[in-house]
Amino acid sequence: MAVLGWTVALVIFFPIFWMILTGFKTEAEAIAEPSLIFTPTLDSYVEVQNRADYFKFAWNSVVVAFGSTLLALLIAIPSAYSMAFLPTKRTKGTLLWMLSTKMLPPVGVLVPIYLLFRDMGLLDTLTGLTIVYMLMNLPIVVWMLYTFFKDLPRDILEAGRMDGASTLQEIAYLLLPLTLPGIASTGLLSVILSWNESFWSLNLTTSQAAPLTAYIASFSSPEGLFWAKLSAASTMAIAPILVFGWLTQKQMVRGLTFGAVK
Repeated sequence: MAVLGWTVALVIFFPIFWMILTGFKTEAEAIAEPSLIFTPTLDSYVEVQNRADYFKFAWNSVVVAFGSTLLALLIAIPSAYSMAFLPTKRTKGTLLWMLSTKMLPPVGVLVPIYLLFRDMGLLDTLTGLTIVYMLMNLPIVVWMLYTFFKDLPRDILEAGRMDGASTLQEIAYLLLPLTLPGIASTGLLSVILSWNESFWSLNLTTSQAAPLTAYIASFSSPEGLFWAKLSAASTMAIAPILVFGWLTQKQMVRGLTFGAVK
């Protein structure tokens, strides 16, 4: 099983490894026969940085990813609380409806959202992109928090009520501390999904609020794909989220397995 696990991991990681290698090649070497033997160069990284300000796009990605996650959690925590501990006959239907929205192709609602954002002055703004990303991830965030909250014994909250705790105090002093691993893993997943989202960033932004996904797409031109520059730009775009994921992997695994063992 260990050998099988490492084999699968290497297969999954190989495209990333090849992309990183290609970023250190010249354009001629990038389109030539694949080879691991070449003279590394930073020319592609220098040209990528000279063409566009990487740090501006990176900052936009950070603001949108973490901002949309924070908004989603602020809305999802009370929503999941009410569905988990104060269910009604419509709770199950509401959860299924929220999940069904993820089955709708984004292009199906592109025109109405684009027209709304145009009329409200939200095109090419961090505020507009943050709102869209929040709405995009909200069903998943609510569903995950709902499952975590359902695993929490009701007796704990009832004991808090008997001691005179209000609903807000229940959430702040009992629910959140006890389900913190699940909330953290949900937030981390939302950040990763927002960071990697490209459809909305390409259609709702141009320059001012464009994140790193739009930054990568700018290296695809009518003249063709410049593989070395594209690989360099892609490496620079995924580096922050790879480091972030590596640093938080234990927290994410702990949160995803929260409640699995009673």
